Amino acid sequence: PLFLFLERGSAFRVTAQDHRTPKLELLIIPPPLKKISDMLAKSSPKPGSPEDLQQLLKDHFGAKRSVIELEELKLPDACFLPANDLTHSFSSYLKEICPKWAKLRKNHTEKSSVVMLVICSSALRCLELIKSITAFKGDGKIMKLFAKHIKIQEQMKMLEKSVIHVGVGTPGRIKALVEQDGLNLTPLKYLILDWNWRDQKLRRLVDIPEVQSNYPTFFFKKS
Repeated sequence: PLFLFLERGSAFRVTAQDHRTPKLELLIIPPPLKKISDMLAKSSPKPGSPEDLQQLLKDHFGAKRSVIELEELKLPDACFLPANDLTHSFSSYLKEICPKWAKLRKNHTEKSSVVMLVICSSALRCLELIKSITAFKGDGKIMKLFAKHIKIQEQMKMLEKSVIHVGVGTPGRIKALVEQDGLNLTPLKYLILDWNWRDQKLRRLVDIPEVQSNYPTFFFKKS
């Protein structure tokens, strides 16, 4: 076929309806998908906000819930703490938002649970944050909660045997642990989303499709 580009976003294709009569078809060419790098080049990236998370939950549960039910699921403002303004290291940020960590750590005795849960987009990012949390954790025990090289059954046994204070993991594995009753969220005091960090493709935690479908359910196990 012969393509005749008349204007941006459309073209005419000439094909042979039979051996003698040509047929003219109008094709609508969709615009190219915007790349994250192009979007960032035009405007400075905005840090995540409580409103972003509220909207994410609304989008996730909107098709399944009534307006009244969605309003009941809305997280109160008191649930949110200030985001890291990047003037802090991860450890110093945790010290600022959790000044009574030593007491919380000492009083936490329940197995199959954590006091603090850090959610990242990948196993590599989890390892990076685990290394940077050393100055904060004190005598607290940290556990990796991601799927890479670790079976979920092994993680469930480790949680059953030991008192773990901080869990650092990926949405998919944490969701699986919660659904299989391997991780009890009742004693949880701090849920930290690694929202603003970007991977090599410049994607944030909320930009990755396989992540988007998992982590909103941390807030509502039975949803």
